[in-house]
Amino acid sequence: MSDFFAHPTAVIDEGCAVGAGTKIWHFSHIMPNCRIGEQCNIGQNVVISPEVILGSNVKIQNNVSLYTGVTCDDDVFLGPSCVFTNVTNPRSAVNRREQYAKTHVGKGASVGANATIVCGHDIGAFAFIGAGAVVTKTVPAYALVVGNPAKQIGWMSEYGHRLNFDASGFAVCPESQERYQLINGAVHKI
Repeated sequence: MSDFFAHPTAVIDEGCAVGAGTKIWHFSHIMPNCRIGEQCNIGQNVVISPEVILGSNVKIQNNVSLYTGVTCDDDVFLGPSCVFTNVTNPRSAVNRREQYAKTHVGKGASVGANATIVCGHDIGAFAFIGAGAVVTKTVPAYALVVGNPAKQIGWMSEYGHRLNFDASGFAVCPESQERYQLINGAVHKI
């Protein structure tokens, strides 16, 4: 008996490691040699391509595609129908499997519903990608980005609240009361 749950319609290929307490739901396909951490929740109709690595407590909503080259740290949230790419110039008649670009999603980051993450652009820890955004460049830690192409419009706390920095460069999360400082265009929790 395994220490994770997989719905009978889910397919888990050989060579995968799935952590304790993880749940894999209807019609999802975990392809060969993936590593999935503990306490993850993989929604319905999710495709995780070969060699993708997920940390612990990653939440993946329905209809998400994660292609080879993607890695996610702990506590990442991937909203419904978001997608990651792995080739910048795909052509059906040209095989570019040896040219897959990597994308890393940092701890605690959230990617909104229907967002597209173009390969080769990392997402920083606790960044927040708005619904429908098309990410075409690297996103800094704690950044809030929206639109097509995605543009940064602010900063987010680790609890997912917009940070409003005062003239001295300090902000407080309204939920956690944690303090943040903005120094030279980067946010640091203090």
